[in-house]
Amino acid sequence: MSGFDNFNTDFYQTSYSIDDQAQSYGGDYAGGTYNKQYAGYDYSQQGGYVPPEMMQPQQPYTGQIFQPTQTYTPSSPQSFYGSNFEDEPPLLEELGINFDHIWQKTLTVLHPLKAADGSIMNETDMAGPMVFCLAFGATLLLAGKIQFGYVYGISAIGCLGMFCLLNLMSMTGVSFGCVASVLGYCLLPMIILSSFAIVFSLQGMMGVILAAGIIGWCSFSASKIFISALAMEGQQLLVAYPCALLYGVFALISVF
Repeated sequence: MSGFDNFNTDFYQTSYSIDDQAQSYGGDYAGGTYNKQYAGYDYSQQGGYVPPEMMQPQQPYTGQIFQPTQTYTPSSPQSFYGSNFEDEPPLLEELGINFDHIWQKTLTVLHPLKAADGSIMNETDMAGPMVFCLAFGATLLLAGKIQFGYVYGISAIGCLGMFCLLNLMSMTGVSFGCVASVLGYCLLPMIILSSFAIVFSLQGMMGVILAAGIIGWCSFSASKIFISALAMEGQQLLVAYPCALLYGVFALISVF
């Protein structure tokens, strides 16, 4: 023990103190280097635990199973096709068959002195002409003449010729369907001639006079409709001449 008492420890004198160490530790970990290094780190970016009070509350479902709520309004199938089915035009008008216009055109042909309505006549209506062509062929069949091929062939050639002629003469122009419609409606008086051929022979003077009157009737009605629909005032005789040639061929088929 005497040796330890004689031991002299030589300590170096420094300015280090415990207070400075505590201050440096407190500065580094409390608000110093540690806070500066990790102060900009956003802990909300982590996908870990989130407190329940920070989550947004969800709205509970108040509906019942297989029973939608009152706020659901299913769309009706009528909304895709129109507001109301009652406002839609009839099926025959959608197909281009208008019985009112057919009747007015028929009356215009039957009354040669009646003024023609250009807005109605300038339509592609083939329902009436097809009926009149079939009626003309049927009356010829009753007279012992099977001429359906000649009726349709002459009608097609005559409509094509009148179509070319009217497009050259008129300023507005005309469609092929309109020409065929007018010539078909004006074939109605020719059915009367073929109906007389069923009862008696037309190969005589009376037959020639009747055939000439029917040809004039058909050509006058057709020319009247054409000039009213195409605004060709003062050209009725020029239009009536080729129409008379066409209906003259039909008259020859009825007489002979």
